[in-house]
Amino acid sequence: MADWTRGERGRTGTDVAARRSSLRGLELRVGTRGPHPLRSREIPPQSPGAVEEILDQENKRMADSLASKVTRLKSLALDIDRDAEDQNQYLDGMDSDFTSMTSLLTGSVKRFSTMARSGRDNRKLLCGMAVGLIVVFFILTYILSRART
Repeated sequence: MADWTRGERGRTGTDVAARRSSLRGLELRVGTRGPHPLRSREIPPQSPGAVEEILDQENKRMADSLASKVTRLKSLALDIDRDAEDQNQYLDGMDSDFTSMTSLLTGSVKRFSTMARSGRDNRKLLCGMAVGLIVVFFILTYILSRART
């Protein structure tokens, strides 16, 4: 039988039977997890009650180990759930922000189109505003680049 059924993963029925016979005086199998104090020497024959008590203690130890692992996994699952809820709220907030920004830009484009179509005087004003904005952009870019150096 493979040794992967031993240790903290639990025991099979044949492994428990082999363990009982080894506790009655046979040499224990050497596991893959390093030397165990009981595996390095032969154990003298013991009464069935002592064997059962040793097995019961080992089962309790393994049950406690399993319970602590289950508790850690449960807390990890709850942390993941909390994190997913936070991210969903963040994404919902971004969705509403983008929706409001889209409506703002749509309104601005409509007003701009209306102003551009309204007549020759507005076109002159529109060109003057566009040139002014471009000049302001380049001035700000120059000022910011000088401030960094």
